[in-house]
Amino acid sequence: MPWKEPGQGGKDPWRSGNQQPPDLDDVFRNIGNRFRGLFGGGGGRGEDSGAGSGGIISLISLLLLFWVAWDAVHIIDEAERGVVLRFGKYSRTLPPGINLTLPRPIEALTKVNISNVRSMENRGQMLSEDENIVDLNYSVQYRVNNAEWFLFKVRDPELTLREAAESALRESVGTNGLDFILSGAGRERVGVQTEQVLQETLDRYESGIQITKFNLESSTAPTQVLAAFEDVNKAREDRERFIEEAQVHANSVIPEARGAAARIVQEAEGYRDATVALANGEADRFSLLLSEYRQAPEVTRKRLYLQTMESVLARVSKILLDVDASGNVLYLPLNQLGGAAGSMPNMPPVVVPEGAGPDERGVGTGRNSAREGRR
Repeated sequence: MPWKEPGQGGKDPWRSGNQQPPDLDDVFRNIGNRFRGLFGGGGGRGEDSGAGSGGIISLISLLLLFWVAWDAVHIIDEAERGVVLRFGKYSRTLPPGINLTLPRPIEALTKVNISNVRSMENRGQMLSEDENIVDLNYSVQYRVNNAEWFLFKVRDPELTLREAAESALRESVGTNGLDFILSGAGRERVGVQTEQVLQETLDRYESGIQITKFNLESSTAPTQVLAAFEDVNKAREDRERFIEEAQVHANSVIPEARGAAARIVQEAEGYRDATVALANGEADRFSLLLSEYRQAPEVTRKRLYLQTMESVLARVSKILLDVDASGNVLYLPLNQLGGAAGSMPNMPPVVVPEGAGPDERGVGTGRNSAREGRR
């Protein structure tokens, strides 16, 4: 049916039949009756005032129950710790899991993450031991290891960490020279020293902070003298390169020289042993020969003479001629008889004495016969 149908009068769906808004007392009374019904309340209409008060109390009690359940039960993650304050004073630290506390404002809970690694970066100019200025960029990585100390022992943990890190770095830089700080090994050593000093300082402050890594990212000279320091660094790199090349050469030459020395020593020892053994053998042979000589002197002397001549003549090129028995002039191929061609000088012809008969010439007879045949 239309809202304003002719003959039916205007009907507004948002208004009641008598065109009056609902009474607020009726509204609250209906709400009270509903809560009273929920909690088992009853009574006649004359008990409306008492019933309304009881409903409000029941509502407040229900809200308080929900509030206590919501604010007293806490779930703490594995990476967190719960710090409980009772009336603003530290009470206890809750471990991970489901924990119960008194509702606020009696007790308040603050969760602190102790596993998350945080970082802080900073830079500055500092004075080295040799009174040179150096620009440094560094970063600190840390985490919380004591939630109570982190919250209450220092007013601003991050500011405390920043100032303590700068102080520790100044102490380390002030005990080293500029060249050492600018080198890679020196920068690493300064970072290690700074981390140790910084951790000791934070422990004395009871800050509850554990340093995981101190990174000295860069160390450079001031801009005004940067070009000169770059030249110095290049010279230092060249020096290190030359040292490494020399070391490589030494590593290749020294073992070879040691091997040659060992070989010479071994050869000398072998020669010494051989010489000593040969001398001992000759001495033993001479002793045996002496005993034989004492037993038969003539025979031994003659045998020694023959052996000596045999060994001497075996190494000499020799030609034996019986001059008295030969009467012809002999031409012998001495160069071929004595060895290679040209190894011996040309010998003069042998002149046979006149008057020697053919029977006295020996080998010359055949020569004369051959000569007469050629004639």
